[in-house]
Amino acid sequence: VFVTRRCPPLQVKTHLQAQTLAAVAVGHQHNHEVSGDGQHGVAGLWRGVTGAVPRVAVGSAAQLATFTSAKDWWFGEGSWAAVLAGGMVSGVAVAVTMTPFDVVSTRLYNQPVDADGTLYRGFLDCILQISSKEGLLGLYKGIGAVYLRLGPHTVLSLFFWDELRKMVQHQQPPGP
Repeated sequence: VFVTRRCPPLQVKTHLQAQTLAAVAVGHQHNHEVSGDGQHGVAGLWRGVTGAVPRVAVGSAAQLATFTSAKDWWFGEGSWAAVLAGGMVSGVAVAVTMTPFDVVSTRLYNQPVDADGTLYRGFLDCILQISSKEGLLGLYKGIGAVYLRLGPHTVLSLFFWDELRKMVQHQQPPGP
């Protein structure tokens, strides 16, 4: 019963991060007093997942495809500088492809759930409402902050992955 009556941790985190004074509030305020007081039932555990799952799939695909392409085609193989440059290009691609999903997920997580119902009926409805009310750029709110978070993460992750890949390849005996 405890689990079915609580918000998932990510949803409560989003609510708490968005919480502010009424004078400067944007959107619905959930006003959690502690991190475990959200009560949205079992359905609340899954709210926002329709934006989070595609976010990960699209972001991972963009990250790996652009890193390999940028490193091999534009910068050449072998140089650590090429790996870092490929990681930076990949970080931009990740930010561009993931930000709309971040915006949609955040809106779905943070929408009011009360007697009046919800603001968005789902993933596609959220995209349509944002696009019609705020324009397509509304889906890219916060892209600078997203890049500042994902850019260094992408560069370092791909740099270390590439170095580990080279180490493993050098340790393997030559094939027949």
